[in-house]
Amino acid sequence: MVDTPETDIAVVGAGIVGVACALQLARQGRRVLLLDRQAPGTGASYGNAGHLATEQVFPIADLSILKRLPRMLLDPMGPLRLDWKYLPRALPWFTRLLLNLRPAPFQRSVAGIRALNEGSLGAWQRLLGSIGRSELFKEDGSLLVFERPESRAAMLALRARMQQQDVQVDLWSADNVREAAPQLNPSLLGGLFFPRTGHFIDPYTVVSALYEAAKAHGVRFLQADVSGGQVQGAGVRLASSQGPLDARQVLISCGAHSAKLTAALTGKRVPLDTERGYHLMLPTEHQRLPFAVTSLERKFIMTPMADGLRLAGTVEFAGLDAPPSMQRAWQLHRLSQGLFQRDLSAEGATPWMGFRPSLPDSLPVIDRVCDGRVLLAFGHQHLGLTQAAVTAEWVGGMVERSAGLDTAAYRLDRF
Repeated sequence: MVDTPETDIAVVGAGIVGVACALQLARQGRRVLLLDRQAPGTGASYGNAGHLATEQVFPIADLSILKRLPRMLLDPMGPLRLDWKYLPRALPWFTRLLLNLRPAPFQRSVAGIRALNEGSLGAWQRLLGSIGRSELFKEDGSLLVFERPESRAAMLALRARMQQQDVQVDLWSADNVREAAPQLNPSLLGGLFFPRTGHFIDPYTVVSALYEAAKAHGVRFLQADVSGGQVQGAGVRLASSQGPLDARQVLISCGAHSAKLTAALTGKRVPLDTERGYHLMLPTEHQRLPFAVTSLERKFIMTPMADGLRLAGTVEFAGLDAPPSMQRAWQLHRLSQGLFQRDLSAEGATPWMGFRPSLPDSLPVIDRVCDGRVLLAFGHQHLGLTQAAVTAEWVGGMVERSAGLDTAAYRLDRF
């Protein structure tokens, strides 16, 4: 048995959420042990789009998914793909998703996403400022462009919906787009600009910087695969590849891998699935865009980073075990063709795939259960990077039992 009597809180998961929470808890005087099967920041947090997506206040799907289902099953390169072999396992999750698209649960999801997103920008400014790394985040807005005349009505309707949710959004003409991003194709017809968003210049560097700060506050890291555990006595015992681990509390924040451990410790089965996301990193394309740009019709995002331009955005439902389909990553380069005056170079490009942890109501689980011995912070779908800093503040508040912290929308017992 690994001797860890000094551990107040074992944080399982060293992605962006887990590392941010570990730092927060250590600053509150807790003795923290951080656990992951991989090195910190090398899972889904490594390859995300790098976009602080505070404008994305709506659930991951709407009723149009019913019309798209046949194409999802037949088109392996579509922006949203469901592996037909995974369909039997995915059907219960999709059934729950459809039930959550009814008006009342849909509005609850929107309210829950908004509550986190509205605190995300300030939380990130505080967190990065506190470690002296504010330069890792660029608060320069983001742009959603369109290129077909028939898309104008959809763009205007989206702006109206976002304004109803108090999302700051500006309607840009084609001239506005050309002035701000002159390397884009001048045939683009306009877009929506979101001034209260931004991007991270390298998501992995962000996790690494937070991890170094956490270590400086006494957080210890153990590379171990946590396979189960049980709540016992005044604490928790975890079963790991390094032997049993004891702690007074545990925080489960291991993303798409959180369901099994949650069930072992709480007895609750969580309908957690994974959206497999892909990116393609273009190392020679440093000066093409001033901020993150998304295409309405092509359904992918391009984010300028320190190491080049990252293309991301496809969604695939195929579970945790199927091998990656890297041709989906290369498809992102094909999607970019025609969006610029000169097509992007794929010289030296590298593809990547990671797991986005998604629940059918598009809300994470942020909760304190089992008499406070088990803490939960997972299931942030596409918004893990966006909501990591504010989630860490909320987890810190749960540990301190702060008054006025309303986490009702994210409770485990909603399932």
